[in-house]
Amino acid sequence: MSRLSLLCLVLAITSTMAQPSDNNTSPPVLDVNGQPLQRDLEYLILPNNNASGLTLINRNNSCPLYVGQEDSSVTQGLPLVFTPFQAEETIIRESRDFTVAFQASTICIQSTAWRVGEEDPEMRRRLIVTGGEAGFFRIDRNGTAYNLAWCPSEACPNCRPRCGSAGILIENEKRLLALDGPAVPVVFRRAGTA
Repeated sequence: MSRLSLLCLVLAITSTMAQPSDNNTSPPVLDVNGQPLQRDLEYLILPNNNASGLTLINRNNSCPLYVGQEDSSVTQGLPLVFTPFQAEETIIRESRDFTVAFQASTICIQSTAWRVGEEDPEMRRRLIVTGGEAGFFRIDRNGTAYNLAWCPSEACPNCRPRCGSAGILIENEKRLLALDGPAVPVVFRRAGTA
């Protein structure tokens, strides 16, 4: 291959890699009424099996608080707000990074933003905990429902995270949201609507 051909090939590859991708091509995540999830509006996350919604769980009678479910099918859970990683985005899109936080007051002096906790050595799963620096999550389609997942790609494009989908882990009769096991399909409903 001549030097000129090699130079042209390198320039072509470089210019292709430098072009920004159109992130608006990812479909929006829809609520149960078919409306896109929007930045800064309050939503409930409900498992697709009509179980109770997600809430804050006191795992060890101390702070921090964990993300989980009440053990009741009549509890709607606590409202949450999603914030896309891209500052100009107003809609939450499938497989795109966002932060999420409960809109609630707690006895713990901490944020209610979600993050991934350390792996529990006994359970071999990572629990979703609140407080500290917010983690970036994503929502992936699962048939007519969605999976919550952790796999920051926009927030950390050069990272190689151990990605995982979120499911329910039962520990001492408490239902905790955890990665690295079977995923639980969820749907989203705007808070305050039926």
